[in-house]
Amino acid sequence: MASLELHTSLSHAPRLEQPAALVFDLDPGPPADIVLCCQVGLWLRDILSSHSLEAFPKTSGSKGMQVYVPLNTGVGYDATKTAALGLAQRLEREHPEAVVSMMEKARRGGKVFIDWSQNDQHKTTVNVYSLRARPRPTVSAPVSWEEVEACLRAKDASRLVFEAAAVLERVEKRGDLFEPLLTLKQKLPKALLEGVEAPAVDPSQRKAAWARRREVEKVRQPT
Repeated sequence: MASLELHTSLSHAPRLEQPAALVFDLDPGPPADIVLCCQVGLWLRDILSSHSLEAFPKTSGSKGMQVYVPLNTGVGYDATKTAALGLAQRLEREHPEAVVSMMEKARRGGKVFIDWSQNDQHKTTVNVYSLRARPRPTVSAPVSWEEVEACLRAKDASRLVFEAAAVLERVEKRGDLFEPLLTLKQKLPKALLEGVEAPAVDPSQRKAAWARRREVEKVRQPT
């Protein structure tokens, strides 16, 4: 699995403290699937567009999708994580039947969890064009917003499932739909950094974090 899937940072060397993009990882809780992710992605696109930000969608190659906002300007992870959390909370308020911003898995059933926490120097996201370690060789593939809209209209998740050969054909015909992530420069508006609530914490995750800290402290203790 580690030799097949490529999970990469949002930073480019040598500026590891500076994300090149803002990302929204859309994770559907069963029985929801990528069709509901399409709807959430379009809501995100419209909000970002109102702030003059262009966004680019891709499938996760698994059950969900991601929406990337290229920045390529001087910005830190504190700012991108704050903006992502704020937009996730806004969509949860506006569409509580479809969106959740809290990490607690018990709340995700039939909804899309917007994982804003991926905007972190110490986290990675599956890279575009990465194969997934599954019996079927699906790919995390860039798609157009027109394809996202068509998938939502048809309510057909299979429209956004691509295997390796199909992705190579798409690139040959349509070019690299994710190329703007490397070149497009956009500034993060200050308006997206305002009115953000403190994120709710799943008690089980807090306990797990404390357990990990205790294990680290044991290792650090001199023998």
